[in-house]
Amino acid sequence: MLRRVNSLDEALMKRCGMLPATPVDQGMKSLSKAANHSVLWLGVAAVLALRKGRSRRAGLRGVAAIAGASASASLVAKRLFPRRRPAAELLDVPRRLTKRPKSSSFPSGHAASAAAFTTAVAMESPALAAVVAPVAAAVAYSRVHTGVHWPSDVAAGALIGVGAGLLTRRWWPLGRDEPASAREHAALQALEDGEGLVVVVNPNSGLGGDPTEEITREWPKARIASIEELDTVVAEHAPKALGVAGGDGSVAAVAAVAAANRLPLVLVPAGTLNHFARDVGVTGLDDAAQAVAAGDGVLVDLSAVTVDGVGPRWFVNTASLGGYPDMVRLREKLQDRWGKWPAAGIAMAEVLRSSRPLRVELNGEPHLVWMLFVGNGPYRPKGFAPTMRPALDRGLMDVRYIRADTRFSRARFFIGALLGSLNRSRTYQHLETRRLDVKVLGGRGVAIATDGEVGPTGTTFEFRARPAALAIYRP
Repeated sequence: MLRRVNSLDEALMKRCGMLPATPVDQGMKSLSKAANHSVLWLGVAAVLALRKGRSRRAGLRGVAAIAGASASASLVAKRLFPRRRPAAELLDVPRRLTKRPKSSSFPSGHAASAAAFTTAVAMESPALAAVVAPVAAAVAYSRVHTGVHWPSDVAAGALIGVGAGLLTRRWWPLGRDEPASAREHAALQALEDGEGLVVVVNPNSGLGGDPTEEITREWPKARIASIEELDTVVAEHAPKALGVAGGDGSVAAVAAVAAANRLPLVLVPAGTLNHFARDVGVTGLDDAAQAVAAGDGVLVDLSAVTVDGVGPRWFVNTASLGGYPDMVRLREKLQDRWGKWPAAGIAMAEVLRSSRPLRVELNGEPHLVWMLFVGNGPYRPKGFAPTMRPALDRGLMDVRYIRADTRFSRARFFIGALLGSLNRSRTYQHLETRRLDVKVLGGRGVAIATDGEVGPTGTTFEFRARPAALAIYRP
């Protein structure tokens, strides 16, 4: 079979070498060089990431697929299956690449990366993939046209790339554009020009600048307030609804006041990630304005935690005990010097290196855990990297923790996360419940983090799901 493949490769290369010289030859050389080290695809991914939603997810998934394809093709397959490059004399000098690679010809890393990126993009956005695919096919063919790969090298590389792209779904489920399910609300009041609306604006959240002017233009009769004066404004002016323009931390703070006063909430996504607004189904100011003008909305679940009997402290997304609050504190110390994302990476590495397990009781049962995660509503997937929330009307909390009482628990956790099989690991536990009582043993209090903000320190934490606790304007 190998002899037949070699014979077919040689025949195809000779036919390729007989093609007449055209300006396409130089274009193929330039395209092939542009794809070295996946620079071409990383550039395309950067452009796709500029736009939120499917485009950004497609770019990020494409980068993840390239990483898997490059490792499989270059670090594994090329070492296992050494093969000589096509003889230089098979092609005319103007067609050949000036620098011929010295690594094994089999498989083609360029073809693997091109196919991986295209497959990943196609899973998120078929329309974008239709634009990317012809370029990817041209990159793959350019490796034969310039004489550095046999056709079977390109075919094998493409298969590896497709596999790497599809495999990203094991760790990263496909994004969803439809909002989470919620209970319909039939009695929300339409607010003409924002009359009766108090909006809290966090000018420092996100990357888009202060949205105050845009909000004032949309709702000229609305009152703009700071988070510090919100309780006073609610008590003195009796607003019809509360609004918030900021990230998830700001949203959680205003949502707590809205829920406590039985006031509907107007969401204006203005943070970096806007997880809660995305799950609710509000993508921007236009969505919020449309819902406020029509009086359309839903009822969603919230969750709350009391710390040593003090509270409740409401959260709209997640709460956690263990390493995460330590990571947030260290990130805040480092981010002025390094920037937010590099600081987060440094902080996570340090916390994973130095963290100690927590001895706790969960609903009265003793456990030794590395980290405890509590989500407002059921999250998916079931591994320890929840990325989506399909429902905000189940009246349940999503509880996950990593056991520290098994041998080599951190190593087993790392391997399970790497293989995407945490949901079958003994070190990982997952349940959905309406209530969770946590008692930290040993007398040493620990801090809780809710919606990315580090909160108070305590030894007893009572988590409760609050079904239909908050009305939100949603078109």
